[in-house]
Amino acid sequence: MMRQAVDVLIVGGGHAGAQCAITLRQGGFAGSIAIVGRENEPPYERPPLSKEYFAREKAFDRLYIRPQAFWAEKDIALILGTEVVSVDAQAHTALLSGGRTMGYGQMVWAAGGDPRQLSCQGADLAGVYGVRTRADCDALMGEIDGGARRIAVVGGGYIGLEAAAVLTKLGCHVTLLEAAPRVLARVSGTEISTFYEAQHRAHGVDLRTDVGVAALIGEGRVTGVELTDGEVITVDAVIVGIGIAPAVAPLTAAGAAGVNGVNVDEFCRTSLPDIFAVGDCAAFSCAFAGGKLMRVESVQNANEQANCVAKAILGEMKPFHATPWFWSNQYDLKLQTVGISSDYDQAVLRGDLAARSFSVVYLKANRVIALDCVNTVKDYVQGRKLVEAGATPDIGALADPARSLKEFNL
Repeated sequence: MMRQAVDVLIVGGGHAGAQCAITLRQGGFAGSIAIVGRENEPPYERPPLSKEYFAREKAFDRLYIRPQAFWAEKDIALILGTEVVSVDAQAHTALLSGGRTMGYGQMVWAAGGDPRQLSCQGADLAGVYGVRTRADCDALMGEIDGGARRIAVVGGGYIGLEAAAVLTKLGCHVTLLEAAPRVLARVSGTEISTFYEAQHRAHGVDLRTDVGVAALIGEGRVTGVELTDGEVITVDAVIVGIGIAPAVAPLTAAGAAGVNGVNVDEFCRTSLPDIFAVGDCAAFSCAFAGGKLMRVESVQNANEQANCVAKAILGEMKPFHATPWFWSNQYDLKLQTVGISSDYDQAVLRGDLAARSFSVVYLKANRVIALDCVNTVKDYVQGRKLVEAGATPDIGALADPARSLKEFNL
């Protein structure tokens, strides 16, 4: 029989929600746990969607965070194909999309976000996709199987670039459109942007920056992308990768504080009683960005915040403090990032871009705050300690790729 109340109600079946439930059980939590997930799938990994899964290199069964039998074995109820549509924080109840009301002792909001949509005419035409869920990827792969070859990708962030790399490998003609003057402008320096733009163009991608989309054209289905300069690009399908909108409307309506997502304290608690928030939708004071209130969209952040919350529920109140790291696979290039490079005032290049193996070290007020490492795992591993220590290395020595970063860990 379906429970009418649970001790811990987790909203969202992604990395953060799954990790919180797993950590609770590993920590000996004996109370009832339920995960409400919008999709009909048990929790699965998201990053491979735009990489190995999209490229047909990894079957979906290999993406499950735990085998499907795990959840029943651990007495973690999965309420799939369902959303929480409203929350009564005082009564400790949540209204589900099926019309049922569920009570909770504590709630963990891990709903992530929804892909941002284009606001122009034609944005709702058939043939326009995000890359956020299995259904998105399956539909897009169906297009390619059906003969779609001319694909426009709107957005030059990680998702857009990864999708472009896979589509090129699948034999598609890709036009990538980025509104900013360079790709990855929000997350990296000019050296990384310049390098990846050149790599994509070398692989045949028609990559354009500083360009706007005026409208999507088609009768029921997209057939063209009209740019702000009047040019029309003929397409078979469009991928929109322009970020996410945090999925927090029910919490905001219930009175939770937050503008870009929902604000949380050092224990990932929202301003509502007994409600935590974790992952892509949670805005926190990030020590690695000078205390700036921000959301960090990464699996690592989702998992670490989930662990923080699970331990708090178990009685171990330990403030969240985890070093941010990210990665992106494009072609034969592995980009690994550690730290937050926003607001850097100096960037030091280690190595040669032409060698396709180099690092960029970002500093602020002479302190190392982040690294972008392309095919340089050693720099990534050793550079992490520089970021965590806020090291102040000699700039000239730092630029010498022959010098190990371990030398600067003083």
